[in-house]
Amino acid sequence: MGDTLLGLCRWPELREPYAEALRQAVAFVLEETEPVGIVATGTVIRGEAHPASDIDLYVLHDAPYRRRVQRFFAGVPTEIFINPPQAVRSYFRDEHRTGRRFTAHMLATGFVVLDRGAVVEELRSESRDWLARPHEWSSEDALRARYAAATRLEDGADTTPTDPVVAALLLAQSVTDMLEYWLRAHGHPLPRAKALVSEITALDPKLGAMTSSFALARSPLERLEAAHQIADYVLQVRGFFEWDSGRDPMPRDAGSDSSRRHA
Repeated sequence: MGDTLLGLCRWPELREPYAEALRQAVAFVLEETEPVGIVATGTVIRGEAHPASDIDLYVLHDAPYRRRVQRFFAGVPTEIFINPPQAVRSYFRDEHRTGRRFTAHMLATGFVVLDRGAVVEELRSESRDWLARPHEWSSEDALRARYAAATRLEDGADTTPTDPVVAALLLAQSVTDMLEYWLRAHGHPLPRAKALVSEITALDPKLGAMTSSFALARSPLERLEAAHQIADYVLQVRGFFEWDSGRDPMPRDAGSDSSRRHA
């Protein structure tokens, strides 16, 4: 069956070694599962390959399990995501809530290598619909994110004089949190980590310049000052501030389990 299906595949125009890697990866998929669809995606497929690029394969099948495989094919790192359609639809919903629409982006921008059923184009159509939806963020989630970033910034400020290594880690996480907060507060979904700064810079050059100043800081105090400038611009606070989550109902079972754990 694998050889037969391989002959039905469509292949994007790729230079070597990516073309051979894709063929080997698809052959591996056909040996390991019975796919109804295979979508190749990522920078290689989009013609934006660089020395560290990998190949991403999104595989749709009808079996009731999901699987992720990372392997080298023809020396090219390849990530394979195997899922049934119902799981993909749950990813669309969950990732939309978190602002990280990775699954929708992969399917919408990928190249269909194998299509053995209507579900492939159905999911690609749904993925485009999800990407077109405005980002939704509740005021409660926004407040929690703002508080988390501000608190981590305060911890970084506290440790800068005594432990600059720990402070640098805390401040880097705080700045990342602040940048993601800014994106979501302005209705934008979150990009992949390596595209975060370029996305911010394109949308707000001033904030992008502040981020560069932070990343290239030459001393712990300079790094802290840059983080404070970002906080003033994004959060309008630098640390602890008063807030109240309101009453958040919890299931009775969860409360009982918690009581037993702490008894």
